[in-house]
Amino acid sequence: MITEQATAQVLREALRPIWRQLTAGRTISVGKIGVLAYLSKHGRTSASTLASAEKITPQAIATAVRELEGLGLVARTPDEQDRRRIWIELTDAGRERLTQERSKGLEWLEHAIAERLTAEEKATLDSLVPILRKLVDDAPTD
Repeated sequence: MITEQATAQVLREALRPIWRQLTAGRTISVGKIGVLAYLSKHGRTSASTLASAEKITPQAIATAVRELEGLGLVARTPDEQDRRRIWIELTDAGRERLTQERSKGLEWLEHAIAERLTAEEKATLDSLVPILRKLVDDAPTD
């Protein structure tokens, strides 16, 4: 019987080159893409909610948001009722950039699936996706 440790190591080694291909050519860090993806999925939010969702420190979120704002990808606006609260939201440019960044490795993956896998292997891969998602049910998506 294979142990969880052995399975984890084999899975990590199988996923590493796939992840490299998927992220090749991206111009924004994975963490910043995570911020953009969260905002795209959930809409405007506070820095503390973003920090919690992305599982990073408030200081790291503040830095990421500042950099994304400098690129015009997010906007910070004060709350109408509580001027101490600042909302962070995705701009149209941010939505477009997220789409571009996400598509960088997608073409490669689509081509690899189409060209390298049999119909049976494609069906097996489809059935594995929900299982892989269970490993990170509470983790944010990018």
